[in-house]
Amino acid sequence: MSRIIFALLCVTVFLLPLPLGSYRPWAILSIGLLVNFTFLVHLFNGLKNNSNIYPPKYSYFLLATLLFVIFILLYQKLTVSIDPFQTTQMLLKTQVLLVFSWLLFIYCNNANRIRTLLLVIVSAGVFQSLYASYLNFTPDISSPIFGYAHTERAIGTFTYSNFLANYLGLCLALGIGLLVSELKRSSADTKLTLKKILRGFSETMLSQKVILRLSLIIIIVGLILTRSRMGNSAFFIALIIVSALALIFYKKKPRSFKILIVSFFILDLIIIGAIFDVEKVKQRLSETSLQSETRDEVVRDSIPLILEKPFFGSGGGTFYTAFPRFQSEPYSGYYDNAHNDYIQFTVELGLIGTIPLAILVIYCLLLCFKTMKNRKTALYQGIAFGCAIAITMMLLHSSVDYSLQAGANSMYFILILCLSIITNKLPRNEHTFKPRHNY
Repeated sequence: MSRIIFALLCVTVFLLPLPLGSYRPWAILSIGLLVNFTFLVHLFNGLKNNSNIYPPKYSYFLLATLLFVIFILLYQKLTVSIDPFQTTQMLLKTQVLLVFSWLLFIYCNNANRIRTLLLVIVSAGVFQSLYASYLNFTPDISSPIFGYAHTERAIGTFTYSNFLANYLGLCLALGIGLLVSELKRSSADTKLTLKKILRGFSETMLSQKVILRLSLIIIIVGLILTRSRMGNSAFFIALIIVSALALIFYKKKPRSFKILIVSFFILDLIIIGAIFDVEKVKQRLSETSLQSETRDEVVRDSIPLILEKPFFGSGGGTFYTAFPRFQSEPYSGYYDNAHNDYIQFTVELGLIGTIPLAILVIYCLLLCFKTMKNRKTALYQGIAFGCAIAITMMLLHSSVDYSLQAGANSMYFILILCLSIITNKLPRNEHTFKPRHNY
């Protein structure tokens, strides 16, 4: 039964982006029903077999934070919320995140399952990238299921190209972490030369890692085709920052670590980017200005909302209801979100609800670096590296967009936070994965 429940979790992870990125209420409700059904199966199995239904103690901080947010939302719904219906929806979404995390902590309990989960995530990213690329290069058709018209920017099964860019960035970060975990280790760092770069690249392309490497290239193609300015920038900036820090924290660095990171910029960004017209992303970046963008005005006009109700906010999910009252001028387009997750969470949840979430994210990021420094298991070190890239990317992207409002992205981000804790705290006797390589 444990395998069945884990399989249901993997199916959920793969299906998350398919119903419009789980952004529409009916979509996240459908995913929520599947997650809650899986949880009921878990409870039934635990009671039937008299097994433990509770997650390990190291999960309590994350679960307690989500539970605290649920209590805040419940309080808002009964008291201060200006739209109790929307707050109820956010309450239900948070409950799904709590149950999803609960199951991850219990059933991702060994290295075999963790690796399987990451392979599912990479597979989902490859599917999204291929599907988005197909629609992008076939402008005379609409999406087969939901009938979305073609746009110049790839959207896949999502409703918004920046949602897809954020999602692919998360998949790509975890895929890189998995690839790093399979690199051979060496006790001493070696000097990077052109000969070693070419040798390391050829070894990678001729090894069993080639399928994973090609999968990451496919995901990068999808990321480029979204033409997302911050989606692309945030990923590569996060990759640079975390890679530089990893060189400090890693005790036994993977032998081809530097070569792999360099290949992402030479092969993926420059060569693959040139083939799939990365110049359009550069053009959008160069044409960006405060005069042409109205997102900074939205942030500016959101500040009075925070000052009006700084502690408990206006209620979960109420930004689009509260904002028009403070909008100083008409903007181009309809802003139902703040285009800044930090502002939106503070407006809706207040400081009391937002600060614990911020502490949780920072805690998980620090755990990633601690794992890279202290743990000896290559898989856990590699996944921690990928999680650190994903968290850093999300911190950057959230400053100019609202990717966490899409159910697929928020659940993937919670999954990444869970993996950050699991790879650091999972006891050594739970290590059942046998690596392919001798380190």
